[in-house]
Amino acid sequence: MAELFPGFDQRMMDGDGARIFVRTGGSGPALLLLHGYPQTGAMWHRVAGQLAEHFPLVIPDTRGYGRSEKPANDAKNLTYSKRAVGNDLIAIMRALGHQTFHLAGHDRRERIAYRMALDHHAAVSKLVALDIVPTIEQWTTINSPREMVNVYHWPFLAQPHPLPEQMIAANPDFYLDWTLASWTGSHDLSLFSKEGMASYHAAIRNPAAIHAMCNDYRAGATCDVEHDWVALAEDRQITCPMLALWGDAGIPGKNGGGPLAIWRKWASNVRGHAIACGHFLAEEAPDETLSAMLAFLKEDAA
Repeated sequence: MAELFPGFDQRMMDGDGARIFVRTGGSGPALLLLHGYPQTGAMWHRVAGQLAEHFPLVIPDTRGYGRSEKPANDAKNLTYSKRAVGNDLIAIMRALGHQTFHLAGHDRRERIAYRMALDHHAAVSKLVALDIVPTIEQWTTINSPREMVNVYHWPFLAQPHPLPEQMIAANPDFYLDWTLASWTGSHDLSLFSKEGMASYHAAIRNPAAIHAMCNDYRAGATCDVEHDWVALAEDRQITCPMLALWGDAGIPGKNGGGPLAIWRKWASNVRGHAIACGHFLAEEAPDETLSAMLAFLKEDAA
């Protein structure tokens, strides 16, 4: 998928327990971009070129996704905890010479991003969250039939192996296409590029990737929840400046009080707003997303 990121380098790098596929390009203060489910780092291709004019970008396929390694899970799902995946990324950023960096995450990988901001607060200088609220907050909003239907994939993908794996593997292209289309504002695939879809299809056709993605959700129903509860009990806060953006037609925007009110329980310096789109901000509304990110990330830059 090199044509999606012209001029970028790509390589495999050692994380903290997994080999990670990484794209890099640009100059200035570093910006780490994390993709969502069921996608890969390719999701950033519509905004990466302009972001790279201001920041050296690091765009991984995170542990278990895309072309990165898919290690065996453990009984407590800690291998796929957001803390473990975040430790991969801290190791990679340090290996690239970035002791501090800006961080932006979409969907599942923003769960890694906010965990990194809590666990490694000295490393993350600014945080951008795209269409997401913290894991425990999402679970606690599933309290009606309508909400359960909207987020059916949370309990489905967290079911014990091999139930969800077998069902997805029976027709992975259909599952991917249905899932992506159902989360867009237009409820179709028209907004996605041919090259981006090729990346997403290639990833989900790999049974090991399907298994790893399910392990991601199993962690989200177990150890990730425990880690969130501990942070709340200890009154730990995200202390770096934070920007929350969400699609006005997306699921997080329909949570009680909205994403901004929820994030203010977790972050001491957060602002944000809705964008007119569904779940996939960087692909559905790249201009608006890019504008908001640049205004926030470049603010106060010397």
